[in-house]
Amino acid sequence: MTAGFDYIVVGGGSAGCVLASRLSEDPTVKVCLIEAGKRDVHPFIHIPAGFAKMTAGPWTWGLQTVPQKYANNRNIAYVQGRVLGGGSSINAEVFTRGHPSDFDRWEQEGATGWAFKDVQKYFRQSEENSILSGTWHGTTGPLGVSDLADPNVTTQAFVQSCQEMGLPYNRDFNGAQQEGAGLYQLTVRNQRRCSTAVGYLRPALTRKNLKVVTNALVLRLLFDGRKASGVQYVEGGKVKVAAAEREILVTSGAIGTPKLMMLSGIGPAEHLKQHGIPVIQDLAAVGENLQDHYGVDIVAELKKNISLDKYNKLHNMAWSGLQYAVFGTGPAASNIVEAGAFWRTSPSVKVPDIQFHFLAGAGAEAGVMTVPKGQAGITLNSYLLRPKSCGTVRLNSTDARMAPLVDPNFLSHPDDLRLAAKGVMLSHEIFSQPSLQKHIREICFFKSKKPSLDECEAYAKQYGRTSYHPTCTCRMGAGPDAVVDPFLKVYGVDGLRICDSSVMPSLLGSNTNAATVMIAERAAEFIRTGF
Repeated sequence: MTAGFDYIVVGGGSAGCVLASRLSEDPTVKVCLIEAGKRDVHPFIHIPAGFAKMTAGPWTWGLQTVPQKYANNRNIAYVQGRVLGGGSSINAEVFTRGHPSDFDRWEQEGATGWAFKDVQKYFRQSEENSILSGTWHGTTGPLGVSDLADPNVTTQAFVQSCQEMGLPYNRDFNGAQQEGAGLYQLTVRNQRRCSTAVGYLRPALTRKNLKVVTNALVLRLLFDGRKASGVQYVEGGKVKVAAAEREILVTSGAIGTPKLMMLSGIGPAEHLKQHGIPVIQDLAAVGENLQDHYGVDIVAELKKNISLDKYNKLHNMAWSGLQYAVFGTGPAASNIVEAGAFWRTSPSVKVPDIQFHFLAGAGAEAGVMTVPKGQAGITLNSYLLRPKSCGTVRLNSTDARMAPLVDPNFLSHPDDLRLAAKGVMLSHEIFSQPSLQKHIREICFFKSKKPSLDECEAYAKQYGRTSYHPTCTCRMGAGPDAVVDPFLKVYGVDGLRICDSSVMPSLLGSNTNAATVMIAERAAEFIRTGF
């Protein structure tokens, strides 16, 4: 038994590092952060281009989905970070927040006080933007945000091709207007990744009131009656218990959090009884409502070796590593996912409903399509921003070491398949514009030069994948479909909050890391001010 902590934070990912840092700013409280993964010491974590090496291996949980019925019954790799910093240590560093209307919708869905006017200041206080400022951006926060220093020639051609398609150029996807095409801003500071482990936690590690435990798998939460009182975990082969005097804050992500809640007796009563788990609180919505962006990649083979793929050759790789080590510049300073766009699948849509990510290379991520061996390529990923398909997270075992059953239920709603196919068609059109077409030898994996909607639907079923944005499995709101209230307190028990992406009422129209940081910032303020 390790006693004496005021707060225990379970999960050292994007949200957990924020909470541990913010709460330990008060020297009168004692904080413990418990993370299942290792410290973020591997150099690939901190080099922007290193993300391509992080989508498989020991820094992830190695998850796969159950067979996806509407995506050709494929088991799809489902990457989730298992390292200090979580997703912010292994993602592609793309910094987008979501459309203001997303947060206004959250309030309509029962998250009272979470409209954009309520959350905007937390986005700003988290951000240290090296270029942008004013109403939409912060410049003094822990999370470093900057521009890409030297975009690849194919990235520049992508942005020009989008304009040739009729998309306006957009300097700032997080400003007054989201739609358009341009270079992404990145969670990078001084040409190095700025994860929440770097930006938030690292400056706090010298505080005597903060204890960080890594390589420690949490088995379950402990309760004294209906109050969460402690955490049981395994470290170094030994089962240990940490006690919390005030609150336990769960930040294990949209997959790990519902798994832990169910292992601890909070969740759908019938499902818990099937596994012989005593029910502490019957909450049917735990593990329900899983929402994620279903991304579909198209790839093209280039006429010349001008993309970042040229640095896959050992001599070029060595040279780029030396350039980065000495000057902090060159291809290693690229996040590979250099540019993107937000657009509409139909003129009748009021806000952008599709997002694109352009990669100045092919096969950068584990399990993603590439061009024929030895050739250089580029990739364009698209996904529907607000899909209607919802899935579940369920226990596969009462053994915390076992992966849960993850079922995003991709493409189960027919609208999602139709719009995913439209995204593929738009991607194909962008690749066919003059600025990119002059570099492209062939757009791969299509039977025809101008694919039909039916062909694009078949393509989406076969090649789509997660975009690493699982959310909503312990959603915030009111009523039987909610798990936490607008102060992030778990219904029916005391001393327990959930403070990560799982509490989102619905999926955002963008990447989700910045919003997860915002949620943790706001959670810290709730706790410090007694809400």
